[in-house]
Amino acid sequence: MIRLDGLARTFAGPPPRPLFASVSLDVARGEIVAIVGESGSGKSTLLNLIAGLDVPDAGAVVVDGVTLSALDDDGRTRFRRERIGFVFQAFHVLPYLPVGANVALPLALNGVRDAAADARVAELLDAVGLGDRAASPPRELSGGELQRVAIARALVHAPAIVLADEPTGNLDPRTAATIVALLRDTVKRRQATAVIVTHSRAAAAAADRVLELRPDGLVGI
Repeated sequence: MIRLDGLARTFAGPPPRPLFASVSLDVARGEIVAIVGESGSGKSTLLNLIAGLDVPDAGAVVVDGVTLSALDDDGRTRFRRERIGFVFQAFHVLPYLPVGANVALPLALNGVRDAAADARVAELLDAVGLGDRAASPPRELSGGELQRVAIARALVHAPAIVLADEPTGNLDPRTAATIVALLRDTVKRRQATAVIVTHSRAAAAAADRVLELRPDGLVGI
């Protein structure tokens, strides 16, 4: 489902700073891969490359059989909207939409606005412990609650690929365990594919493989 072939990326600076080179990886359908590494090693950048939010200086990204560099900006946007669920470290919850509408956004962008969509939003909000907050404005939520909104939104349209950047970083241990179980269950049940960047041992332990991002590539640990 995901193939990375010789990726290289340099931080523009100033001064320019190489992040990584020769990153290659194959991730199978139904597999969960956790990526760990030192702060500043480029883990978030690597996720952005997989999502087509950034382009590599060298190498190729192939996701679900599609070479992302062969798509223009609009094509990559459509691809993400239809096939990828992304949990951003900074949440990116829209402040002018209530919680339920934030979670429903991927469905709405894909033209799904029916009773089944409403039921799916309610199901995901219940799963992340926010079933009673659908009408709440984001400003009334804590950081941990916003993190859970972002996770529900990433999963609501049943994407083939889930990318998560520190999905448990703002959560207490008990809630984090619930979210990790939800991510794993969703991926396995739907035979999706997930790449998770994390500093959490518990989140990494839920993955099928744990890899460390180093300047010269990914190394299994």
